[in-house]
Amino acid sequence: MSEPDAAATEPTAEPTAPAPSAYQLIRRALLHPGRGQVSAAVLLVILGIAGVTQVRLAGSDDEYAGMRQADLVQALNGLQAASRRNEQDIRDLQNTRDSLKDNNDKTAAALKQARDELVTLGILAGTSTATGPGVRITVTVAEDGQLTLNNLLDGIEELRDAGAEAMEINDAVRVVAQTSFETADNGINVDGRVLTAPFVIDAIGDPDSLATALNFPGGFVDDLRPDHAHVGIKKRQKIEVTVLRRAVEPRYAESP
Repeated sequence: MSEPDAAATEPTAEPTAPAPSAYQLIRRALLHPGRGQVSAAVLLVILGIAGVTQVRLAGSDDEYAGMRQADLVQALNGLQAASRRNEQDIRDLQNTRDSLKDNNDKTAAALKQARDELVTLGILAGTSTATGPGVRITVTVAEDGQLTLNNLLDGIEELRDAGAEAMEINDAVRVVAQTSFETADNGINVDGRVLTAPFVIDAIGDPDSLATALNFPGGFVDDLRPDHAHVGIKKRQKIEVTVLRRAVEPRYAESP
């Protein structure tokens, strides 16, 4: 009997499984991570968060943190000097503003004074109208009476001495310093116009002072009684002097 064949009796070796690829290893690790892998991942996350925080903190540090003390002192001195310059600029601007305001106030005051003087000169010269308290004097003359030139001039002078600032006669002639008076037939020539009775004189000033001056013993009212003339005086809170006198250019006088 022959011996069995050695090749037939030896067991056959099972085929070896191929080694897993790198992709398979990564996939297996991701799908079935081990305890060590989880710990490592957590540690990496913590380190990453700490790193980001440190970067942010470092980025928010003061820009002067890395400077030397001497540089910091110099920078501080520069800031203080700039602050002083700004304060000085502010003071200069405030001084300029105050100076302009002061100049404007002075200019406004000078203009107001000039306007007031112009109005006053216009009233005195008769080139401007005037309104204010005063008196209205009405002189009526009887048929056998008269109002002489001297009587009228005395009345005008008494009103001026009592403070009359503006006057007109019969709503026709403005009475000023240069007004001329002459005797005329049946009347009085005032600045080239012949005025007849009744004579109405409007005078602006203190009513009591003007009335007292005319009624003073031996004054205007008393002087007209012998001439059969009657004087009526009415005090008023509003007298209007509206007659204007043409301004006359000086022939010889000049402003220095």
